[in-house]
Order: sequence, then C-alpha cells, then structure tokens
Amino acid sequence: MTSFIIGVREAWSLAKPYFWSEQRWAARGLFLAIIVLNLLMVVFNVVLTYWNRDFFDAIQNMDSHTAIQLLFLYLPTHGSLPMPGLVEILVVYVLIAVYAFYLNQMLQIKWRQWITQHFLENWLSNRAFYNISLNPSTTIGIDNPDQRIAEDLRDFTTNSLSLSLDFISNLVTLFSFVFILYAISGSITLFGITIPGYMLWVALLYSLVGTLLTHLIGRQLIKLSFMQQKVEADFRYNLIRVRENPEAIALYNGENDEMISLTERFGAIRGNWWKIMRRTKALNFFTVSFGQIAGFFPLIVALPRYFSGAIKLGGLTQIQNVFGQVQGALSWFVGAYPNLVTYRATVSRLYGFQEAVSAARAASLAGPQLTKAGDSLTFKNLTISLPDGRKLVDNASLTLPPGQPIILTGPSGAGKSTLFRAIAGIWPFGSGSVTRPTGSALFLPQRPYFPLGSLKRAVVYPALESDVSDETVVAALTAVELPSLAARLNDIETWGQILSGGEQQRLAIARALICRPTWLFLDEATSALDAPSAARLHRLLAKELPGTTIVAITHRELDMTSSRRLSLTPTALANVS
Repeated sequence: MTSFIIGVREAWSLAKPYFWSEQRWAARGLFLAIIVLNLLMVVFNVVLTYWNRDFFDAIQNMDSHTAIQLLFLYLPTHGSLPMPGLVEILVVYVLIAVYAFYLNQMLQIKWRQWITQHFLENWLSNRAFYNISLNPSTTIGIDNPDQRIAEDLRDFTTNSLSLSLDFISNLVTLFSFVFILYAISGSITLFGITIPGYMLWVALLYSLVGTLLTHLIGRQLIKLSFMQQKVEADFRYNLIRVRENPEAIALYNGENDEMISLTERFGAIRGNWWKIMRRTKALNFFTVSFGQIAGFFPLIVALPRYFSGAIKLGGLTQIQNVFGQVQGALSWFVGAYPNLVTYRATVSRLYGFQEAVSAARAASLAGPQLTKAGDSLTFKNLTISLPDGRKLVDNASLTLPPGQPIILTGPSGAGKSTLFRAIAGIWPFGSGSVTRPTGSALFLPQRPYFPLGSLKRAVVYPALESDVSDETVVAALTAVELPSLAARLNDIETWGQILSGGEQQRLAIARALICRPTWLFLDEATSALDAPSAARLHRLLAKELPGTTIVAITHRELDMTSSRRLSLTPTALANVS
C-alpha cells in the first residue's frame, strides 16, 4: 500500500504542472470531453444489454417481426422509453469511439509537447545537464537522460491518459451496471439465509480475490520492468557510441572489443527479460484462468433460474453480459496489471530524473562564484576541487589585466582545463570567486562540438545562422585555410565525423573570428595541427582580434608577442613571467 501511495504521489507530481500551466483550460477541456465521450460509450453499453435481452427474447418467442424491428427501428418498450435499433446504436457508438480516440491522441501530443519542453528547459538551464554528467554515482547522477526525455515522457503521457480514462470508464461502468445486476440476479438461500442480488456479491468477492492474487504474483514485475528500461537504454547508448566514433574504432581495430561490450549489454537485456518471462508466465496462468472462468461462471449460476422458467433466454444473456461488465469493472486491476507495472517503472524513472535535475540545478549554485565586472580577470581566494574532494587550486588570488596574451602551463592533470571551467562558471566544486570582464568570452576546448545541421550552423555555433552572413562565414573559413568548405555552407552532415581533427580545430578558430570575443580561452585548441599551422592560426587570431585577450593552454612553445605565463602546479597558481 505504501508503494502504491508513493507511486500515485509521484505520478501526480509529474502530471499536475501541465494541467495547472498556461494551457490548463485547453488541457482540462480536452480531458473532460474525452471523459464525457467515454461515459456515453458506457451508456450505450447499458442500452445494448437491454437490446440484447429483448432481441433474444424475440428469438425464443419466434417473433421475427420484433427481431427485425430491433435491428433497424425504434420500439416502444419499458413504458414510454424507446429502444433504438442495433444499426442506430452501432453508428452512434462508432462515432463516439472514433472521436474519443481522436481527442485522446490530440491531448497526448499537446501534453507530450508541453512536458518535453518543460523537462528540456529544466535539464538545460543552470547547466543541470553538465552537473549530472559530473556526478554519475551520486543522487544527482542518473543513467540515460536522453531515453527518459524521449521515451519515458512519451510513455508517461500515453499511459497516464489510457489508464486514468480506463479507470474512470470502469468506475462508471460499475455504478451503471451494479444496480441492474442486483435487480436481475434474483436471490439465493444458503443455510436458511436469503441473499438478495447474490450475483453482485459473488462478482465482488471474485474480483477482490483476483485483485489480491494478481498483485501477489506480479508485484516483482515492477522492479524488473524498471531494470529492463535501464538495460535497453544502456545497450542503445553503446550502439550510439559506435555510430559516433567509427573512425577511431576502425583505426584501433576495436571491433572485437565493441562486439564484446555490445554482447555483454545485450546479455543484460536477455537475462532480465527471462526473469520477466518467468514472472509473466506465472501471472498469465492466473489472469487467463481468471478471465476464462469469469466468462462462463454467470451462465452456470443462472441456468437453474432459466430452466425453472424464472427468466427467458434474453434474461439469461443479459445476466451474462451485466455480470461480465460488473466483474470486469471490479477486476480492472487484474487486466491492467501489466500496464500498471510498466507505468510504475516509467513514473519512477521520470520522478528520479526530475529529482536529479532539481539537485543538479541547486548544485550549480555551489563552487566558485562567478561575477562579471570591470575589464580584468580576477581570482579571489579561489579553491578548485575534484568531485572526490581533492584540491587542484588552493586559495589562489590573482588579477590578470586585459590586452596581454596569457599562456597557462603545468603538468598533465594539474587542472588547467578545470581552471577554465571555473572561469566559465560551470565547475561546481570548490570555493572563492572568479570575476570575469563584462565583455563577451568564448571557450574553445580541445575537441570542438558540432551541432546537428548545416556546415554554416556548425561554424557560427552558438550564434544563430540568420545572425551571420554567408560572406562572413566564407571569409572566416578562408582565413583558417578551409576554403574548400566555403561551397558547402548549406550541406547537412555529421561534421564531427566527416572532418579531421585538424579541420575541426580550424573550424573552431573560425568561430572565434566570427564571434570576436573580448576574452578568448583556448584549451589545447590547436593540438591536432602541426606546429607551423598552429603558429599561423595563433598569429591570425592576434592579427584579426586585436581587442581580444587570449588565454591559451598549450604544451607547445607559441610565438605570442609579450605573452604572460602562468604556471599551475598541484594546489598552486602563480605568475612565471
């Protein structure tokens, strides 16, 4: 019961924001319309049980005239109430069912669009996505955020609607048919006690036992379903890694290693799936038996009344139909259990993701504090730590004036790239403050990032394509010695795989020429180039960006006129020259 309450609370916390958002009236209106249409289908099911009774009574009475009329016409019956013909019932029912499904799909895509946007904004704001990647083994860290956004949100919206609407429909069905079943089932005397409406109590007891046994047999499926989603996502992520790094894998002859890794990950899928199969088999033995018995049970119980003449054939079929409706509504949990298991796992993954994003956004407020003021780069009592607590920089204070190029040196692993992350304001571990100039800043990592899209988008990133003219992009590509790409600005390719490492770094330098930042931070940004080419690009930056202060991490001797050198050693950041 505790797990059920937690699941409902988590599902509500995920669903509530949309129905209280700026789209709340449209969302509530669609949901209400779907409920009304589903209720109308229940009404038609009630009508159909009476039509079914009258039709089979007519057959038993050999009354062909009434039977034919019941197919096409209205007949005055049950006092002043008319009985619609089967054709009218089916036509109206089909229209209602089609539009209920259509509106359901409309609400699904509207909800999914809104909640996806909501999750994306939270994930990408305050660099939560980055903090999550830094903390894979903590409460902030989660597996496969892409799968949770792309697939879990889709499944959540779809199953939230289907399960909730199905539950409401079954609840209304129960209240619609329960009085009918009570009235038509008659009474039974056991041990001298007369029980009126006995089939209602039989249906209630039968469904209660079925619900309890279903949960006892199938409750392990919740954890297994959660794990299945995880291992499936892990396998897909490994496939994506192979797709994104084909050249490196081929050069290393790493096919066998990748095959082993993929086989192991798929082995996890297979192993967990077998566990699901065994548990599902046990559950199906019960639920299938439960459903089959429910179909014949009311007929067997009602046959004595039929043979005694208390009811006719139509009454017998009506009892069977009504008992089936009541028992089906009471046993909704039994039939929906597999979907509820999957839904519970989806809710757990999304709720965990939501909590991790909230923690990651809060963590972005930790670490060295970044402010923007003046025109100098200033560190005050700056301490930079690793996630495990080890210090890379300890209580450093330093001011770097603009204008003079700066070369940052230090042994590998000393924390030079991490210092850049602190300057960028994205490193959440440490203390102290970094004051960055009020002008723009651009950071070029050793391995450039290329967004999906055209070459022009890759060059001007993170600016918009429409903000930069083609002529400006062509001039930048020519300046960095990539004139052959000038004719391919509108080509859409996976540029991170097509371009060589040196070409990627040249293209990143072209970004700097277009962006023209006040401060430019180069983290081994020309390491894939030969020394003469790297030197030419550094001279190009100095020439084309005279108002830019360049800070470079490099292991090479660079010809940067009047440059200032900083040395980063374990726990120390100091001027060298």
